[in-house]
Amino acid sequence: MMVEHELTELKLRDGGQSVIIRRGPAAHGTPIVALTPGAVPQAMVPAAPAAPAPASPEAPEATGKADDEFLTITSPMVGTFYASSDPDASPYVTIGSPVEPETIVCIIEAMKVFNEIKAGVSGTIEQVLVRNEQAVEYGQPLFRVRPKP
Repeated sequence: MMVEHELTELKLRDGGQSVIIRRGPAAHGTPIVALTPGAVPQAMVPAAPAAPAPASPEAPEATGKADDEFLTITSPMVGTFYASSDPDASPYVTIGSPVEPETIVCIIEAMKVFNEIKAGVSGTIEQVLVRNEQAVEYGQPLFRVRPKP
């Protein structure tokens, strides 16, 4: 319906809750649903990055070895870093957590859309380089990972 009526954004508000549905070239015509800032949804919706992204928009790139020992998980977009899905929930990963390429390591919120960020590498988290709710830039290092031998 959005394509048929040439809509790019639809905002709905009901009491204290609101939903924004957007579509555009970066979303390949597929609507993106966003919730109000106070509620981090359990099922996250991928969004188009605010800046050019690595080959896989959902997985940050492994930039190679940092200090000849660690891999770096970088931010694939500009946004706000969240270590967990909810303020009362445990972080997705902490120092010592094992990760695989599909392991969710954090959420980055961009334009009211919450994006699950996957490790993209295999190993063990050695450092968390950002604070919860910190603004992050495209390409900014988020985690250092000791690769699997």
